[in-house]
Amino acid sequence: MWRIVKWVLWGAPGSLGGVIALDSQDVLDLTHYPIFRAIRTGITTASIILDYKWSLYKLEVDSKEYETAKSQTHSRSAKKMLTLCWRNRGTYIKVGQHLGGMDYLLPPEYTKVLKVLHSQAPQSTMQEIEQVVKEDLKVKSLDEIFTDFEETPLGTASLAQVHRAKLRRDGSRVAVKVQHPSVRDLAHKDMNMMDRALRCVKQVFPDFNLMWLGEETRRNLPIELDFTMEVKNCEEASANLKCFSWVKLPKVYHKYSTDRVLVMEYFEGGQVNDKSYFKEHSINFNRVSRLLGKLFSEMIFVHGFVHCDPHPGNILVRWRPKKQTSLLQKVWSFFSKDFGEDLELVLLDHGLYRRLTKEFRYNYAGLWQAIINTDVKDMEKYARAIGGGDLYPILVTIVTGRAWKVVGQDGIKKVKFSKQEDDAIRSGVGGFLPDISQVLSNVPSDMLLVLKTNDHLRGLEYAYGVRGHASGFLDMSRCCLRALRDLKLEMAPSSQRNIIFRIQCHLRLLVDLAKISLYELFLWVRF
Repeated sequence: MWRIVKWVLWGAPGSLGGVIALDSQDVLDLTHYPIFRAIRTGITTASIILDYKWSLYKLEVDSKEYETAKSQTHSRSAKKMLTLCWRNRGTYIKVGQHLGGMDYLLPPEYTKVLKVLHSQAPQSTMQEIEQVVKEDLKVKSLDEIFTDFEETPLGTASLAQVHRAKLRRDGSRVAVKVQHPSVRDLAHKDMNMMDRALRCVKQVFPDFNLMWLGEETRRNLPIELDFTMEVKNCEEASANLKCFSWVKLPKVYHKYSTDRVLVMEYFEGGQVNDKSYFKEHSINFNRVSRLLGKLFSEMIFVHGFVHCDPHPGNILVRWRPKKQTSLLQKVWSFFSKDFGEDLELVLLDHGLYRRLTKEFRYNYAGLWQAIINTDVKDMEKYARAIGGGDLYPILVTIVTGRAWKVVGQDGIKKVKFSKQEDDAIRSGVGGFLPDISQVLSNVPSDMLLVLKTNDHLRGLEYAYGVRGHASGFLDMSRCCLRALRDLKLEMAPSSQRNIIFRIQCHLRLLVDLAKISLYELFLWVRF
């Protein structure tokens, strides 16, 4: 405990002003000084730890009084964390967003509060944004490049915010993404502070180990802070997804883009979690959910190049412009990968992608295929290969977001997700917290980022009440089978890669895909 106190007092000379600054809006600029960010972090961490120790002191574990006190402490602590993230901004917002999506690990009191950061983040002032643009594009005024540069941002994220504008050269509508000032300078120091906080929490509560979260964030931040990487990711993802005409990615204006400023094609549309937009435009989320499943299954299983930050602000939905098509074109569209869709998904923010290893893709595709087929033996095989070890049922539960009883016995295709199942999972998280932390510490970093992607998509499905829909699993199964076929061909020893082996793999794939199509037809006729 002394280490915590010592850390809070770190840089104590002059810290009184910093403590006062915690609640003063007039001196918000002090946020840019590491000492005040450290003081806030230390005080918040110590406050949360002491609150748990004091509130649960001498209460009998598993008693009603203990559970009530614990829930109340969860709520108070979540609000303290939200305040810390909001005031320190930048990297803290990024970590807070990640925590807000970890329904499989954190109590609902935390995730409910921290999910606010997915749609609300502190804004930089117009003066700060203008300064970054002028420095990076080497201009004296925004008017040299843009007209109608809107001061109110379209959206604000943890590391940047986006403004709508017009290019002076041709009047094109563009979205201008500008990095928050000081984020890059403070990122390394922020990660050191958060590492200290996580170590303190682990020291006092050994079962709660989130060191992997700090390590993963430290690894990804330099990539996300370099917008030139986002340009490369966007172009590669566009090439991978050209098979889906209903997926749109923005065109980048290279001439006006740097590592802190990104000028892109502007798209109209509603955020994928905007219920009022869906209602106004008569959009059915069941269809949107299925398209999301196709899109990310293609990314994960087939190409192994995955957008790892698909929170609602990064996905827009809109109707496709009407075009005259012949009957033959409509039939072909239905049976091709377009599936006759007249909706479009617009995928934004390509700063964080992960290129999955072939070995991981093979094991992950095999795991999902086993889950869909309710094959417990293969579930164990592939979950162990990914790092689940003897705790493979925990990993399967994290991956699916479903109870082990449903996954291992009844089958997720047959049992719809229910509130009772959700309540059972959430109530059981506390008892399995050490096991969950251990599993997340053992799995490869590829798995952590895929889980983050799953969390965002699962949150959308939960909000619209379409979790566990059978059609989504069938689409995923198709991608799994294609990926397993391709990976088997690539990973097989050269002595086996003969024409007979290839023909066998292709025929097996065709037969399995035909079975899925027949089952899908059966479901359509039955329901």
